[in-house]
Amino acid sequence: MTARIVIADDHPLFRSALAHAVGKVWPDAAIIEASSAAEARVALAAGGTEALLLDLHMADSTGLSVLMDLRQDYPALPIVIVSASEEPRVAAAAAQLGAAGFIPKSASLEAMREGLCVVRDGDSWFPESGAGTDDDLARIASLTPAQRRILGAIRQGLLNKQIAYELTISEATVKAHITAILRKLGVNSRTQAVLLAAKLDVDQPVADSAKA
Repeated sequence: MTARIVIADDHPLFRSALAHAVGKVWPDAAIIEASSAAEARVALAAGGTEALLLDLHMADSTGLSVLMDLRQDYPALPIVIVSASEEPRVAAAAAQLGAAGFIPKSASLEAMREGLCVVRDGDSWFPESGAGTDDDLARIASLTPAQRRILGAIRQGLLNKQIAYELTISEATVKAHITAILRKLGVNSRTQAVLLAAKLDVDQPVADSAKA
């Protein structure tokens, strides 16, 4: 079966640049381009994917949440983050959440090929950040997919009643999930949970601790 490489990015020109780099590293692979996280999932469901190149900011996904979700569903799949963000904390967070590599979009094609070669050979590729493990991210990663969906709804400002309607569950179930979310995150309120979850964002700096 021909190996498949999926490139998920909503900018056609940058997808073309990535496809060029991928073609040099996996010359015999079929390159599948996706412009959204949903399209990437369709491509991954077909099987045979050897690696996924993933932009963190597309129309239906923003931040590191999409990495966590895909990591949960495809634990053995090497996922290389290709991002316009060059903040050391973002690369460090991607590494902690299970990415196989992090390539800034400003990197040269030569650097992209070098990073992809390292990942192809089973190693990881990240810029030197000096950042350590973030305990808050570890707590967020411990949430179940259902709890992450509810946390996402809380970040959107939805009330329990609205969350129950959106997810077709009871308000009592929503309340039980929120109690578990607060306990796992080590916070006391929805506001603190929202502040802590901002560490999944890539477009803005976040506070060192949501519990401060």
